[in-house]
Formats: sequence, C-alpha cells, structure tokens
Amino acid sequence: MTSRRTVTLLDVARAAGVSKSTVSDALQGSGRVAEDTRRRVRDTADRLGYRPNSAAQRLRRASTGAIGLHLPRTATRLDYYMTLAFGAVTRAQEDGLDVVLLAPDGGAAGRLASRVDGLLVIDPEATDSAVPGLLDAGVPVVTGERYLGRAAAPAGAVVCDNAASLTALLDHVRECGARRPALLAPAGTSAWATALRATADAWGRTYGHEVAVRTVPFAATPDEAAQATMDLLAAEPAVDAVVCAPDGAAAGVLRAASRLGRTAGQDLLVASCVDSAALRACTPPVTAIDLRPDAYGRACAALLCDILAGRAGPETVRHHDWSLRVRVATSPGGPRRHSGQSEF
Repeated sequence: MTSRRTVTLLDVARAAGVSKSTVSDALQGSGRVAEDTRRRVRDTADRLGYRPNSAAQRLRRASTGAIGLHLPRTATRLDYYMTLAFGAVTRAQEDGLDVVLLAPDGGAAGRLASRVDGLLVIDPEATDSAVPGLLDAGVPVVTGERYLGRAAAPAGAVVCDNAASLTALLDHVRECGARRPALLAPAGTSAWATALRATADAWGRTYGHEVAVRTVPFAATPDEAAQATMDLLAAEPAVDAVVCAPDGAAAGVLRAASRLGRTAGQDLLVASCVDSAALRACTPPVTAIDLRPDAYGRACAALLCDILAGRAGPETVRHHDWSLRVRVATSPGGPRRHSGQSEF
C-alpha cells in the first residue's frame, strides 16, 4: 500500500494557473491578489486537499504558534469563563494554534510579544492595570466585550447586546405581573457590568417601574447573593422580582426567598443574567439569559485567528447572540425559550 503524495503549493499553482507566490499570498490573505483570483486559489487548494505546513509557516513569519488568553481575576471559579475558555481552545486548534492562559496580572508586555502571536482579553475592566500593557504588547488583541478604558484600542472585539438581554428579562418579569423589580448588579468597570447598571436605570424611567439596584461583587457567590437579597427585601418588602447578574449566584436569591417565607415563581420572581447548570438544577429552575459561552469563546478565537491570517481587518467587531430561557422561577406554567440577537 503506497502513501498518498502530499499536495504542495506548486501543485496548487499549476492547477490554478498562477505563480507559487500568488498561491502563498492568496492562502495567507496577504499581498495584492484580486478577490476572484484569491477565491480560485482557495477553491483549487480545497479540491486538491492541500494542507499547509504549519511548522514551516511559523518559522517563516517568526510565529510562536500560540495565542494568549486573559480572563478576569475571579474567572477560575465561574462555570461561564471555564466553558468560554474551552470553546476558545477548540477553535484555536482548528488553525493550529495553542492557547496559553495568562496570569491575572498580565505579565510584562514586552515578554508577551515573544511568547504569543495574539491575545484574547475577556471582559476587560477599564480599571484593570494589566489591560493597557496587554493592548500595547505588540501583537493583535481581540476583546470579549468592548474595552471602556483609555488605552490603545484592540484589533477587534466580539460583543453581546447586554442592554437588550437585561431589557428582555425585565420585560418578561413585568409581563408576569412584577411591578417592583430589583437587580443585583455587578460591581466593576467592564462593559457588561456598566451596561447592566445603565439599562436598569433606563428601563425604570421608560416603563415607570423603578428598578431597585443593589451592587454585589462581579463574581458574587450564592452566599453573598443571599445576604444581599435578605438586606434588599428587608429594606424594600414590596420588591416582587429579583434579577441576579453574577454567574450562578441566583441560587442564593432562592435561599433568601425561602428563609423569608417567599415563594419563588409566585410572590417573588427570580431570574439571572447568566445561565448555568446550577440554575437549571435549582428548585425551582431559574429563568436566565443563555450567553452560549462555548460559542462565544469560539467566536473570540475565530476573530483573532482571522485577523492573524489576514482574513479580517483591524477594528472588526462581531456580534454574538443570546437566548432567554424561561423557567419555573418566573413562569410556573413551565419552561420556554425566546431567542435574542445582538443588534447595534
């Protein structure tokens, strides 16, 4: 049995009727190649089964074959970020890239440029001292959500319409009869946290149903959410719906409701801005926004891979969809699903 011969750049060039250098430029997204020629070369390469030698490519362009991933400091105990990270790893591997998880302080920017080809910075805080160094590390940076700080702009971003998702939750509890909703809002200066706090205020003014806002840690635990809910309901017993922002913390809202003799899904509606397995397993299951973290991680890595390969230009912004998962904690009649889409 003979092994199949490896298809080379020269084979693709001969089949496509162009030079070897044109094939190289077309496949890497570089050089001045007409779009119809670029498409013809790529179609020919696919038809012949051409596979680039990733090791040789990295040597030619001094590439490390890896990208860095910077997560919020509290990420290691949140399911959302771990799922997102695995999604990013899976997508990066499709382009032959490894993913290096960076230390929370970001490390020295000068050394980063020699260790990775690009960076993913997820939910960057405007006040995070590490982020400006990451943005100035000399490699392309893609952020998950916009960066609101004053440092250099990233090469690209993948964003959700977080205002729309919270509006959908507040509209839902209002439709279910709530007239005094509250939000356990995340602290911090990330685009997500900032959007949720602003949206709660705007929604209250629009609908004439003031949202009682209490600030909790960005990664509040169920215990912290329970204490915040106890304090909230003691101060404002008329509150009839609690929307909890942090991942998984809404389980604490249920615990507080039970201690105070409130019934979730009836005289106190409970919802979360982030879905998780823990919320689906609660009694009762909690209505939540499904941010699809695996797909989100994949989308962030895909954009960085496209920028590195020349398939996307700088300042590219892509939008990521979410879904509202309606469950018993706001709707005793049973679970439903509503799709949401980021639109700007």
